[in-house]
Amino acid sequence: MKKVLFLFCFFLQLQGYAQSNWNAFKKLECPEKIWVFFHLAKAKKAFLISKEAQQVSDSIANTPLLDGDKSGGQVDAFRHAYWLARLHQEIGKNAAKRLGIAHEKSNYKQFKKKQFEEGEIPDKISSEMDLFNNNVGLSFTEKNVPYPKNGLIYRIANAILAGKLKVIKKDRFGNYLTCNGTIIPKSKLKNSWENNKCMVNSNYKFN
Repeated sequence: MKKVLFLFCFFLQLQGYAQSNWNAFKKLECPEKIWVFFHLAKAKKAFLISKEAQQVSDSIANTPLLDGDKSGGQVDAFRHAYWLARLHQEIGKNAAKRLGIAHEKSNYKQFKKKQFEEGEIPDKISSEMDLFNNNVGLSFTEKNVPYPKNGLIYRIANAILAGKLKVIKKDRFGNYLTCNGTIIPKSKLKNSWENNKCMVNSNYKFN
């Protein structure tokens, strides 16, 4: 009986969360759905912050502030750092960090299904980059401590330009490079979770 009551309460809470966000919830992979299960009171706020982070990073991509690269570049690094910074501010450090980890676990599920994220199929090194930048992002804010969004944007951007976050090494034409600077053929990256991409500091200048 207790299990039945627990499940009944869970689905009532989930229904309340999902009335406006059900389609987004259905698209989540299992690790993120599990996070929602254990953080029902924070899930809607996390969803809104996720949308905010995407919108802000899309805007940044259209300015000369960073490199404009949404997949493996400075804008990608910005998106993850800003996302975790805002999550930390609104839902707390532990819940924010767990959501970031759940998202990267979901990326592996996306890879297995050959689903795209920011125009590319996820891989291991991209997830490692995201987790690194997530952890840096957590350091920019404190829970329930107000911080101007514009100030946060420029603080993160300055950290990126100072090389404190991570990006994936590419040349000026967008080709992925090994750590030795050799172009990685696209055929070597197709359907490959582990590959020879190289993670570098976020102030890396391509040749």
